[in-house]
Amino acid sequence: MSAHRPNTPNLVWLSQTDDFPPVDAAWGPNSPAPGLLAAGGSLDVTALIRAYCRGIFPWFSDGQPVLWWSTDPRMVLQVKHFRLHRSLKKTIRQWRQTQRLEIRINHDFARVIQACASTPRDGQKGTWITAPMVDAYTRLHHAQLAHSVETWLDGELAGGLYVVNLGGMVYGESMFAWKTDASKVALAALVAFCRAHGIGLIDCQQETSHLATMGAAPIARQRFVHYLPEVLGLPAPNWQFNPLYWTFIDPLSDAR
Repeated sequence: MSAHRPNTPNLVWLSQTDDFPPVDAAWGPNSPAPGLLAAGGSLDVTALIRAYCRGIFPWFSDGQPVLWWSTDPRMVLQVKHFRLHRSLKKTIRQWRQTQRLEIRINHDFARVIQACASTPRDGQKGTWITAPMVDAYTRLHHAQLAHSVETWLDGELAGGLYVVNLGGMVYGESMFAWKTDASKVALAALVAFCRAHGIGLIDCQQETSHLATMGAAPIARQRFVHYLPEVLGLPAPNWQFNPLYWTFIDPLSDAR
C-alpha cells in the first residue's frame, strides 16, 4: 500500500490496485472526520463490491479525491422496526385506491440518480453524488447490483431512491422527492419488498433525524461488519415490485 501523503496523518492513500485497510483503522470520534478510512483508489465495479462487502462506502464532494468511509456507529434500518406513520399509510392507501400510485423498479435509474444528485435539500449545499459517482453507480446498475425504487404518481415520476444490493444485503444510497411524501412512499415500498424477500436490514450509512423517525437506528460498526458475511452469500432477490408486497407493511391493504 502506498505511503501516507504529507499533512494527512494516519490517512491511507490508495493506488488503483491497493486493497482497503481494515475498517478499525478508520479515524475515530475525536478526529476531524470520524469514520474516514482511506483516500484515492478506483470506483470501478470490483472495488465497489469489495468495499461494500467490508462495510466501506465512498463519499466525497467535487474537488476532493475519492474518500472511503466506515462509520461507527452505523445507521441501519431493521425492516421489522420500520415505522409506517398513520399519515403516510393514509396517503398510500388513498393513492392506491384511486389508482394514482405505481411503484416501478429500475424503470428509469438514470433519471433517479440524477434527481438525487440535483434536487435541493434543506440545509445542504452542493451534492456528494458527483459525476464520477453517477458514472460508478450507473456501472453498478448495468451489472445488476444497483437498483432504483420509483414512486410514479398519475403516470409521472414523483420521487424515488436507489440502492446497492449484494446477496441478501441492501445498502440505501440516496432519495429524492418532487412531490410531497414521494420519497417516503418509495422507502415504504422498499421495506415491503425487503420483507417479502426475507431481507432484514437496510444500511443507511450515516445517522439522520429523518431516517430515525422512520425507524432507523445506529448500531456498532463491529456488529454491522460481522452481520455482512451472514447475508452476502444469500441469493439476491428478483428486483420487481408486486403490489401484493404492500401487505407486508400494511396487512389491511387491498393489494390493488
